[in-house]
Amino acid sequence: MLAAIVLSVIAAWVYLIEGPMPGSMSGEGMAGMAMAATTVTSWGWKEGLLLFLMWAVMMVAMMLPSAAPMILLFSRISAARSARGDRATPVTFFAAGYLSAWGAFSAIAAFIQWTLHSFAVLSPAMRTSSHIAGAAILIGAGIYQWLPVKQTCLSHCRSPLGFLSTSWREGRAGAVRMGLEHGAFCVGCCWMLMALLFVAGVMNLAWVAVLSAIVLVEKALPGGPVIARAAGALLIVVGVLLVS
Repeated sequence: MLAAIVLSVIAAWVYLIEGPMPGSMSGEGMAGMAMAATTVTSWGWKEGLLLFLMWAVMMVAMMLPSAAPMILLFSRISAARSARGDRATPVTFFAAGYLSAWGAFSAIAAFIQWTLHSFAVLSPAMRTSSHIAGAAILIGAGIYQWLPVKQTCLSHCRSPLGFLSTSWREGRAGAVRMGLEHGAFCVGCCWMLMALLFVAGVMNLAWVAVLSAIVLVEKALPGGPVIARAAGALLIVVGVLLVS
């Protein structure tokens, strides 16, 4: 299962680097999209689908590593139940529910990006061209890191055993529902961090990697809540400096 997670993340990163992107006439991933962004003024349904796919794959690359402890624990519990002769549910149903939650987020993010692109308020690197808007996103994300809803969702994401012991549901439908519920908490924890992509550039793979690391550190390392608040304070400072 760990190997499957690692290979899925690697495949997602390969797609982001080399796969087809909306508006990319060269078909060379993020680089091709950046090259074509200066000339493509409108997107059709094909570009819309590619845009959604880009966001969905990006969420796999960014969020699957931090979800690995929950997925691996579900797999171990399922294997233990099978060894006892109980009916076991494949972990793929739980993972499908989790990724569906991020798929819904990807659809919303793709729609927002399409709308911003239509109004020509994104730069060729697919980041907001307004310093005020960029600062507002940074400050908003920083404040969100301190809000109780963020800390509640983060606490849930940091407690795989607590979630599975209190929210266990039998069967494949139950596994999908658990995955959706966990994914919803995960979206609630990280959606404002994902919004930062519109500040640094949706196609900025270095920034994608940085945000992935922040999410992983928040969820997996001791002192995650403190780290989250510290990151929030830094984002607020950067946002204020951007407009000063």
